[in-house]
Amino acid sequence: MASVSASKQGGKLSDKLVIAISSRAMFQMDESHQVFKTEGLAAYSQYQIDHEDEPLAPGDAFPLVKKLLSINDRLEGEPRVEVILLSKNSADTGLRVFNSIQHYELSISRAAFCGGESPYRYIQPFGCHLFLSTDANDVRSALESGVAAATFLPSSGHSNQDEQLRFAFDGDAVLFSDEAEQVFKADGLEVFSASEQAAAKKPLSGGPFKSFLSALQHLQTQFPGNDSPIRTALVTARSAPAHERVIRTLRAWNIRIDESIFLGGLPKVEFLKAYGADVFFDDQRVHCDLAAEHIATGHVPHGVANLKAT
Repeated sequence: MASVSASKQGGKLSDKLVIAISSRAMFQMDESHQVFKTEGLAAYSQYQIDHEDEPLAPGDAFPLVKKLLSINDRLEGEPRVEVILLSKNSADTGLRVFNSIQHYELSISRAAFCGGESPYRYIQPFGCHLFLSTDANDVRSALESGVAAATFLPSSGHSNQDEQLRFAFDGDAVLFSDEAEQVFKADGLEVFSASEQAAAKKPLSGGPFKSFLSALQHLQTQFPGNDSPIRTALVTARSAPAHERVIRTLRAWNIRIDESIFLGGLPKVEFLKAYGADVFFDDQRVHCDLAAEHIATGHVPHGVANLKAT
């Protein structure tokens, strides 16, 4: 049985940037998960109850959550960033998670504990702009329901210590649809380049992260000039002449991105490090695996690059 908790305080979620995150992305739960896999649900539940007063160690997405919530300290009035916990735990076993949230003094008050079922179905009722999870199936379900989502990968990288939160996005199949990438996969680089040059003035359709980027920009406008705690970058394998359609697409969407890096097929990792990315989103697992060695990374299992072979 699912259990949904919410703060009694006011505030419309529609006025906020809302991020949903799984407990296993935010905290290190490998030890208890191993109990679940080897001994079953009852043993896992008892393990969590026995250890509920022991704070869980921060997970790979923990630094991102802290930076997101710290944005509220820069604004007067009602908080503009909301982080919601979504978990397959029951409310009883999830008490350890909430105790850990309190231990780290995180301003998280809304959650859904789903008793072993997938929590993705609560993403839309909560009005979430982004869902981060370690469960690829939940992420795919969220993407299919029209919400930006990514599978958070294990990372050996360290968070950027700058107070500014820096997002980096791949273009095709992440910010944009995969229509151009389909041409590249089917017909190669030369045909792709010619096709994109011919369609330079025709905006690309939106990808799964378009609405999230728009929400980020809306939050950026709450801060004067260059004082924003958020910075965004497009990091794409595209190069000239395929750059023009991307620039015109963002212009048609009335969405500004702070930095655009056109790599022409060069590896992305060194550029992500130079940018100081806190988190990077890409649809191609090979790029994600390389980036995750240095930077918190979310794999977006969307588009032609993620079609299962038949």
